[in-house]
Amino acid sequence: MNSTGTLIVAISLMIIMFGMGLSLTSDDFKRVARNPKAVLLGLINQLLFLPIIGYALVSLLQLPSEIAIGIMILAACPGGATSNVIAHLAKGDTALSVTLTAISSIITIGTIPFIVQFSLLNFSGQEGEVQLNILQMIGQLLGIVIVPVFLGMLIRAKATSFALKMGKPVQVASVVLLALITTGIILKEKHNIIPYFQQAGLPTVLLNVSSMILGYMTAVGFKLRKPQAISIAVESGIQNSGLAITIAVVTLQNTSFAIAGAIYTLVMYAAAFIIIVYGRYSKS
Repeated sequence: MNSTGTLIVAISLMIIMFGMGLSLTSDDFKRVARNPKAVLLGLINQLLFLPIIGYALVSLLQLPSEIAIGIMILAACPGGATSNVIAHLAKGDTALSVTLTAISSIITIGTIPFIVQFSLLNFSGQEGEVQLNILQMIGQLLGIVIVPVFLGMLIRAKATSFALKMGKPVQVASVVLLALITTGIILKEKHNIIPYFQQAGLPTVLLNVSSMILGYMTAVGFKLRKPQAISIAVESGIQNSGLAITIAVVTLQNTSFAIAGAIYTLVMYAAAFIIIVYGRYSKS
């Protein structure tokens, strides 16, 4: 995606995150803090189970090395601003989703280089030094997620009636923006979709579905509420594919490693609409 497209996506996500902040109060985050079990379970799914699932899939399917490495890079990059949007639209626990994104983004600064280097050595016999732009990652997290949410919460606290009145229009706008982002990605990659799917379709679908189901089932197994289970499922299955593609193309300078990330972007948005429908219309 070119710089203009990236900027449009970033601004769209900021607008959505601002709208999300309008629906949040400080009590939502206090509730998360009082229930660390949900945060811990979410982090275990994101940072432990997800890479294990990725490794199991690429080993069982005996994928070409570039696809295997691409899948492992994806598995090393959980969450991102998009997952917060999807959790919100699916009536998940938004505060839990934002909390998981913030914590996992910090932890993965250390885990991503380890997982990527392991994958390079294990699947291609090569070692590579992976250095992430930490300041850039923190800046993106603050600019796209934290600041817009905080501003929305501030308006909710100072002008509650206005925030509540804007709730419905903002939710509609969020769905429209998410649909436009998905459509834009599909149109941009329309010439590559079929060959990319032939190479990486099955493993990316399996990674997405299995991680989401495992996230949801572990949450239900530990008797968490439905909104929390939805957020953990979303945080487990919606990966930061933009970061994964950046690592492949910019850091490792190998566009073949980015194929899995490109296909996963389409797969996870399709899964997102399914879980949004489930969260909004299924009975508790």
